[in-house]
Amino acid sequence: MALLTDALEGLAGLPQPAVLAVTGALTLAECTLGVGFIAPGESALLLASTTVTTVPRFLVMWLVVSVCAVVGDSIGYYLGRRFGDRLRDSKVVRKLGQEHWDKAGELLRRRGAWAVFFARFMPVVRTLVPASAGASKLEYRRFLPASIAGAVCWSALHIGIGSAAGASAKYIESVFNGVMWVLMGLAVLVAVIVFLRKRRKAAAAAGNVKELEEVA
Repeated sequence: MALLTDALEGLAGLPQPAVLAVTGALTLAECTLGVGFIAPGESALLLASTTVTTVPRFLVMWLVVSVCAVVGDSIGYYLGRRFGDRLRDSKVVRKLGQEHWDKAGELLRRRGAWAVFFARFMPVVRTLVPASAGASKLEYRRFLPASIAGAVCWSALHIGIGSAAGASAKYIESVFNGVMWVLMGLAVLVAVIVFLRKRRKAAAAAGNVKELEEVA
């Protein structure tokens, strides 16, 4: 546990602009068609969020991540608009899985713009829905509000989880250390009690032997 909190403290010691820049870049990359397969945007966001210890830091990271997510979605949308359903047979989509592209298209047909919002919380599919929305000719004026709403909710949720996890790790370590001191104290107490009992038994045995010798 100490190693975990040391790592978190090391991350927290980095300049906040650097943490924001890397997190924003990975988020943008993950939300762009196909790059999410390589860029660990969600994992990076959760890890970076452990540095969020104040409300201003939360708000700044929330803004940065939300904007980068929307920009990544928009890039994916315009790629879909430009290349259409040909993207389904592209190397990137085949690597991600064409079934995910089909699932994204089905979600859009059933939910329309709402699919853009809900897909934000679905791994892999969220990377393909923007491009699929563009390929399906969903109007950008309907796509953008759904993308913004999804990005705002998704980023707030993950930043909150990451921040709470960082605080919990430190709390657990402090409790663990306290418990260890208590256990060490109990171990010492038990050792002293066992030593005294053995000493008392030895003294009693020696006394009995002496009495027998006197009687004899």
